[in-house]
Amino acid sequence: MIVVTGATGGLGGATVEHLLKRVPADQIGVSVREVVKAQHLADRGVRVRQGSYEEPAALRDSFAGADQVLVVSGNDPAADMVHLHRNAIDAAVAAGARRILYTSQHGAVPGNPYPASDIHRATEAILADCGVAWTTLRNGAYGPLDQVLGPWQRTGEIAQPADGPVPYTDRSDVAEGIAVLLTGDRSFDGPVTLTAPTAVTFDDLATIASDLTGRTVKRIVLDDEQWVADQLMTGVPEQAARFMLTWYQASRAGYFAEADPLLAQLLGREPHSAADRLAADIAT
Repeated sequence: MIVVTGATGGLGGATVEHLLKRVPADQIGVSVREVVKAQHLADRGVRVRQGSYEEPAALRDSFAGADQVLVVSGNDPAADMVHLHRNAIDAAVAAGARRILYTSQHGAVPGNPYPASDIHRATEAILADCGVAWTTLRNGAYGPLDQVLGPWQRTGEIAQPADGPVPYTDRSDVAEGIAVLLTGDRSFDGPVTLTAPTAVTFDDLATIASDLTGRTVKRIVLDDEQWVADQLMTGVPEQAARFMLTWYQASRAGYFAEADPLLAQLLGREPHSAADRLAADIAT
């Protein structure tokens, strides 16, 4: 059995949907905080059990019988996520899983100024010592493009801090790639990187957006502190703004620059490009 955590969230839920296309529902289990929110999966034959990273005993029950466990990383800035991830890993080992997969982050390497990288590296170290086979999925940035580009469709400008090349990746492609890894015959040990095939900069995206819309979209480079001040004026808490600023700083330092061909190999096709994603955003 394959057990997926976070199955009512974006990536976990999409992964379960792709798993349902590849294996019978009774070979899939999910561990969720609120069982009622996964009723749509139970109705389709998926095993649904309550479990959260704060409750080791419940986790062990929700992982029972699992051959593989997909631990979807948490993102609560107020929580000790490394400790909570350890709870999930320990529970998977106790449940007898032969392999643990963990959703890490592209560029989770020493020196990366983006704080989430430290959490992922610490979790990867726990996995390396857990005593069972493990795979960490260093997924490319798959959040909404407007989250990093800002309101360019309204303003005609990508007015953000200095950046660097990033292989912006489609979440559904990542989820499908994970489902292939979970159900395939080939095992991957240690970290693997799942990204779109090409890294692009905001300059590139401004050009792509201009071509797609037929109007000039300008790239405006903002000073870091000016950008933070602008975020505060729109109501973004300073802590959140400075956290996001570290992502731009990491990108311009090259920590997300390397694209990897593995996702395309797993999918058997080219993943969606940043241009595809911008076109879809424009169409909605």
